[in-house]
Amino acid sequence: MGGYLTVFGAALTTDYEPVVHTEHGWVSGTLESGIRVFKGIPYAQPPLGPLRWRPPQPVAAWTGIKPTVEFAADCPQESNIASRASRQSEDCLYLNVWTPARAQAESLPVMVWVHGGSFVMGSGAEALFDPTHLVREDVIVVTVNYRLGIFGFLAHPDLTAESPHRSSSNYALLDQLAALDWIKANIAAFGGDPDRVTAFGVSAGSASLSLLLTSPPYDGHFSRAIMQSPGAARRLATLEDAERAGFSLASRIETLRQVSDVELLAKTPLLAPKVRGLTTPRILRPICDGWVIPQEERKVFESGRFPKLPMIIGTNTDEGAEATASWPIADLAEFKRLVEQNFPECPSRAFAHYPAGADAEVRRQVANMFGDTQFNYGARLLARSMASAGGRTWRYVFTRRYPGQREGPFHGQEVAYVFGNLDTRLWADRPAPPSDDDDRELSRVMRKAWLAFAKTGDPNNADIPKWDCFDPAQDNYLEFGDAVRADSGWRAEQLAFLDDYFGGLHQAGEVPPSPLHSESSIN
Repeated sequence: MGGYLTVFGAALTTDYEPVVHTEHGWVSGTLESGIRVFKGIPYAQPPLGPLRWRPPQPVAAWTGIKPTVEFAADCPQESNIASRASRQSEDCLYLNVWTPARAQAESLPVMVWVHGGSFVMGSGAEALFDPTHLVREDVIVVTVNYRLGIFGFLAHPDLTAESPHRSSSNYALLDQLAALDWIKANIAAFGGDPDRVTAFGVSAGSASLSLLLTSPPYDGHFSRAIMQSPGAARRLATLEDAERAGFSLASRIETLRQVSDVELLAKTPLLAPKVRGLTTPRILRPICDGWVIPQEERKVFESGRFPKLPMIIGTNTDEGAEATASWPIADLAEFKRLVEQNFPECPSRAFAHYPAGADAEVRRQVANMFGDTQFNYGARLLARSMASAGGRTWRYVFTRRYPGQREGPFHGQEVAYVFGNLDTRLWADRPAPPSDDDDRELSRVMRKAWLAFAKTGDPNNADIPKWDCFDPAQDNYLEFGDAVRADSGWRAEQLAFLDDYFGGLHQAGEVPPSPLHSESSIN
């Protein structure tokens, strides 16, 4: 290390590398195109051996300067995401920081990205999430890894017994809280403002943020939120059901603690059916564990007992087509069975809102039903709840299809626009979709809105039409598509039906069926 030194608070930048002092010790990063990048900073101890399926433990301090110049391992997973991490390992509790290299007159707003992936895959090192375009607009961006699938959500009677909270599962949510704690304590050293932290994510990432707002351990870990297609307000498995699933793998947890991560990952299909229930709980995702998540989101949202904070929330036109493309439901008889299993109390009402008169119409209605139950319903419920409780909320619907794309936009396709990475692939084995100048302009407009929100708590700026706060009575939103315009009533009839359906189940206090032992093959 050599050359001149420029002071950035607790940071030093040399000719060769930036160095920052955290509460655990010094870290050195890299300079990349005028941005300081720190990859693979530990925010918790490796959850290995006896720490497997335990809450994240604080990082031990180190001496000297720790190089943070390579992405840490991704959590073990079966996926083909285009990650820049070189390997997978349970030793995955790390985060990455991007910050402008030039001196700032005041602390910068911070954006924390929580990746999606159905809680079983994903990484903070995915190429699609490279935040260079955002950071060039004077924000700091942090991406976070957390435990996934069987590593992040296993419950077992032995784990519950050894917990002082009489709880198990939801370790991934505790990882996210630990990362947010680290950011609050350390981001000022990187030039960031710990009081202006915007948490944003997609799918399971934003679903996590929604759940954290209902969690007693949450303590103002972020001051603003952007929730892109959150899987919010889904019915959650009980601790007892999740324990039963874990017990089916082994009667003693120590047996599972001796199993390699490769062998453990291979057990995932035993707990994760190919065709998941649309209205029933699932394992290997957050559950009602009695501590981190004491009760289902809908009950908390209806009560108004949650933090009120500025929020952007939205979904995409076609949230379900890709997710259900491999489902073995292609004719009217199979569709009828799916509806009757997921809406046993009112199948005729469900058919009325998702009508299919011929086999050729089944795929579209399966996709619509998936998108509405898994994303659109919960997003609208959260927007309505936050707005009704006094939190300023802006709702959007993303409708832009890539050139030549006949369906969509599919779940997650807005992410490339938010990060400005339209030419970056999401999947390692698929090229990025073709884009044109209209896509690049929409990407610029969306980035401006997201950045304005992170900086001021309001997405309105000179590059978009006036974006009014969400009013439940108007059911209004801003469309990001071929045009950017205000509209209202997105899938209002279907979402009103689902709101009534799920509301009735909660009022009846029904106990959801076991996700593991259901007799149905479609669950």
